[in-house]
Amino acid sequence: MRVISGIYKRRRFEVPRTFKARPTTDFAKENLFNVLQGYIDFEDGVTALDMFAGTGSISIELVSRGCDQVISIEKDPQHYAFINKVMKEVKTDKCFPLRADVFQYMERCNQQFDFIFADPPYALKNLADIPTIVFEKHLLKEDGLFVLEHGKDLSFENHPYFIEHRHYGSVNFTFFAYPSQEEDSEDTATDDSSIETVDATEDK
Repeated sequence: MRVISGIYKRRRFEVPRTFKARPTTDFAKENLFNVLQGYIDFEDGVTALDMFAGTGSISIELVSRGCDQVISIEKDPQHYAFINKVMKEVKTDKCFPLRADVFQYMERCNQQFDFIFADPPYALKNLADIPTIVFEKHLLKEDGLFVLEHGKDLSFENHPYFIEHRHYGSVNFTFFAYPSQEEDSEDTATDDSSIETVDATEDK
């Protein structure tokens, strides 16, 4: 597991081979954060929520890039322990790993975040419900961004808060956000050009 950029750039952490987690690939993660730079200044007091944190790959990247607070939700005890180990190794006080069920956490969470990332198992039965729950529970700040990683069989282009989709190899990211105030004041007719789907394939 490698940190792409920030204060821990190029730091590597050995993930035990026995882990069941499927970390986001370096290729997909690097491209994701290149896109995120156009949405978020992570050094501007950002609070982030990393759900289904797995090995903590996204969490450590967020901390490295300057997030003020990162809450990492992971149910598996070994993965949770590994995230704690990584954060202790880099001696950060910006990440707060929680061993919890993501759906139970969303139900009781009373905090709002600038950025939310979720990387559930692709075969998760109720994966498609996650975006709706995030917005129903008001977990995202009004100007925040939610990114869901998922398999190729799901499409969220008809979700009311969909803004764009990115595809890197076999990894899919869908971006969600509340409409901006400028968009709210415009005519309610939808311009097809506002929906962007971007495909990228890793060079082989």
